[in-house]
This record gives sequence, C-alpha cells and structure tokens, in this order.
Amino acid sequence: MTDLDNSREWASQAFAILKKQQAEQKEAEQKEAEQKEAEQKEAEQKEAEQKEEYSDTSNLKNKPLSFNNDNEVELGEFDDDFTWSAMVLAAQGKKINQISIDEIDWLTKLRRGLEETRKGFVTELLDKLGDDPLTPESLDDLETLLIRADVGIDSTDKVIASLRKKLNEEVVGGEEGIKFLKEELRLIIDKPIKNSGKKFLAPEKGKLNVWLLVGVNGVGKTTTLGKLAYLSSRSNYKTLIAAADTFRAAAVEQLKVWGERSNVDVISNQSPNADPAAVVFDAINSAKKRNCDLLLVDTAGRLQTKNNLMDELSKIKRIIDKKVPDAIVESLLVLDASQGQNGLKQAKSFAKSANLSGAIITKLDGSSRGGVSLAVSAEVNLPIRFIGAGEGIKDLRPFNSFEFVEALLAER
Repeated sequence: MTDLDNSREWASQAFAILKKQQAEQKEAEQKEAEQKEAEQKEAEQKEAEQKEEYSDTSNLKNKPLSFNNDNEVELGEFDDDFTWSAMVLAAQGKKINQISIDEIDWLTKLRRGLEETRKGFVTELLDKLGDDPLTPESLDDLETLLIRADVGIDSTDKVIASLRKKLNEEVVGGEEGIKFLKEELRLIIDKPIKNSGKKFLAPEKGKLNVWLLVGVNGVGKTTTLGKLAYLSSRSNYKTLIAAADTFRAAAVEQLKVWGERSNVDVISNQSPNADPAAVVFDAINSAKKRNCDLLLVDTAGRLQTKNNLMDELSKIKRIIDKKVPDAIVESLLVLDASQGQNGLKQAKSFAKSANLSGAIITKLDGSSRGGVSLAVSAEVNLPIRFIGAGEGIKDLRPFNSFEFVEALLAER
C-alpha cells in the first residue's frame, strides 16, 4: 500500500466516483420504475423463455458468488473505514473506477467484525513490536498472543519458526515484522485452498451441484444455508433448498422464511420425523426437472459421536450417488468462530467421519476468537469457503485470505 497521504487521496477519488455512480443509479432506477408497469408483461414472457433455455448455459464460465451488481447498499461516509477498505481493494489490483459500494460495505463489516479479535491481539502486538527490531523476547510475546487468539498450536509454531529463521538471517524491524507475519498467515490459510484446486467455491454450470451443510446445532447452520441461497440466487445461479433437518421442527419453518427472502423454493416434508433422505430424494427430482445449478441441503444438527445421525448423512450421500452420479457434491462444515478451540475439535472429528470438503466460519463479529480460522486451515487442512460477519442476509461472503488477514491485523 502507498503512504497514508497518498492512500487517503486515492480513496477520496474512489469515493467521489462511487458518489456519482450512486446518483446516476438512483436516477436510472426512477426512470425504470416509471416504465415498469408497461414492461411487466414483456419481462414475464422473457423470463419464461429464459427458463426453457436454461439447460443450454453449460458453456458459460463459472463465476464466483458475488453481489458486485447489487445496488441496494447506500454509500456511507468518507472515513477511515472507507479509506482502509478502498486500499485493501487497491492492493489486490482493483482500479479506482472498478471499486463497488458493495465491496466497500463488506470490507467495513469484516474489519468491524474482527474488532474483538484485534483488541486482544493487534493492539498488544503493535505495542510490543513498535518500531524497534524484533527480538527473541518479542517473538515469545507474539507466540502467546497468537495462541490466545485461537490461531492454534500448529499455526503458531509455523509462524514463529519462520520468524525466528528470518530473525537469524537479518535484522527485522517492527513494520517489516508485521508485513512478514501477514504473509505467513496467508500462506497457512491458502494452502488447503490451493490443494483443493478451487480458488473459490461456485456451482459448476451444466451439472447439478449439491452442497451439504453439516455441523452441530447452534452454530448457525440453517441461517448460513439461507444466506448462501440468497448469495447464489443473486449471482444468477438457479438454486433450490432441501429442508432435510427433519429432527428439529423449527428448522423447516426457518428455511421457508429464508427461501421467501431469497426467492428460492424449499422442498420439505411436513410429516413429523420425516426421513431426511426422502426429502433429499424429492429435492433431487425437483432440481433435475428445473435444471437447477445448485441444491443446498440442510442436514440435522449432529454431534460427531451420534452414530445414528452420522448414518443418516451417509444415507443422504448414497441417495445422491444413486440419483445423480455425476453431481458435484460438497460437504461444508459450519463452525461458530466464538467457540474457538471447541469449534476446532468439532472440525477434527467431523473431518474423520463426514468426508468434508470445506468450512464456513460464522459469527466472526463480536468474537475474540477469529484466529480459529487459521487453526482450521492448518490443523484440519480444510479450505475455508465462506465467512459470516453479521446477522444480515448479505453478511456471508466468499472467503478471501488477503482481506481476512488485512482485517485481522488492521490498525485503528
């Protein structure tokens, strides 16, 4: 990033562009509203035609789930949050006229969401490092801080070992030490993502993608699925929900509310103690008829020690293999960041029995244990696919290691 004065000037120009874009957008929306009634019939006809031709879109390239074309977010104040967010985007190669209000809004939420983790980590870290060169003693302090932020033993050992090696080779100042720390943390998080062969997780066109959400009750699994449905539908992926958590009565009703908010249909069975695999069976049939890209399956909240529930998950997978053998199946573990090491234990146990392919970290906002994301990457070798930093329907996003580490180590 550039120095502070240049950063603020660059961000100021970006803010002015966004302000103008927002004014133009509002004017365009007003004109569109005036024509809406006359064009409604034509739009409905076009939508019907698009549904018929939907199966012919397999040649389209996959694109990440994104709200970049969403114009519902209002531009806030030009402040430190905006400046920081703009510079994080610039550091990733964004041009000044490519920044969206939605991206700024999300980064601001992410930075604020990791506030509690930073309070007990970054403030102390900066105080200890200052501008002075790193010393063996300061590395001992850093080791303690990393463990306290639930980064995990393995992750901490890797970071400290790399810093000690660098310290033995050269004098490392405080600012350079922070930069090196960021690089090491990103390497840890990115390793399982690179090993998976997928930089981001998005439905593959031309096939049915089935994403199973697993995890214990209370981690926000059903809510996370609802937010994923909204994110995928707004990204123009044809989506369907299977309410297969039939052991919790409120789960089906909860999903129906999310489905309405996301404009995504929910396949469910209202019978008490309905067979979850039967719900998935019906949902697959419906998804195939509708040429859906993505079927999101809410599974029963389970402890990894509950064999009957783990057997139920295996039964669901057998149904998928039989009905759609060419489907792309992802098993995503939902973890509550505020549970820290308990969440890490869940991840380790589920990884052994549920054939996991990724993790979704929720409730980062208000938690002082955001570092558990690194522990999940290093100790369970799970790629983090999405993170949640708020209660709103748009507060779940695809995981970006650069943005996460910058937010984690952001200075106030």
